[in-house]
Amino acid sequence: MSATDELAAKLNRRNLINEGEEGAPPLPTSNVFNPYTEFKEFSRKQIQDFQKTFNKYDVGKDKFIDLMELKLMMEKLGAPQTHVSLKQMIKEVDEDLDDKISFREFLLIFRKAAAGELQEDSGLYELYKNMDEIDVDVEGVKGAKNFFQAKIQKQTESCKFEQEIRQEQEEKKKQAEEAKERKKAFKEKANLFNKVE
Repeated sequence: MSATDELAAKLNRRNLINEGEEGAPPLPTSNVFNPYTEFKEFSRKQIQDFQKTFNKYDVGKDKFIDLMELKLMMEKLGAPQTHVSLKQMIKEVDEDLDDKISFREFLLIFRKAAAGELQEDSGLYELYKNMDEIDVDVEGVKGAKNFFQAKIQKQTESCKFEQEIRQEQEEKKKQAEEAKERKKAFKEKANLFNKVE
């Protein structure tokens, strides 16, 4: 869509709204969702883990978790829900009202849980609680200890996202310096070789 066409569509829609006509066509949105900038309270690793979990239950691979996929997820997490409560779970985070959960809306569940906005008797709270639970019988006491230590560390770390980016940048800088040193050493050896001839 060219800029002229986009402007014409916006003006047309504005005229329809101003004239009070219902059914004004919605404008296409071109917002790009970046979980790392929008959900700064989560580390990059946490977001990647959430993405893996989301993809695992997105059986249709359509980038959404629909009612049946949510039902399957809750059953696998050991917290099966009724049809009505599944619909209510979707409704709680479904901002675009498409009756599905996008990855952004999936992350909202964990944001709301961290802010204490989920009711303890809601299905979303069950989903959140069961995502972090650990089975001591399976993991053993050592695994449970590691799990809880990691959970404590996660709660006390601040600005982990920025810290991870700085570490990546430092690593790249270090690699660039090492490459520069290798290149310098190679040139020195090449010069020695050329002098011998």
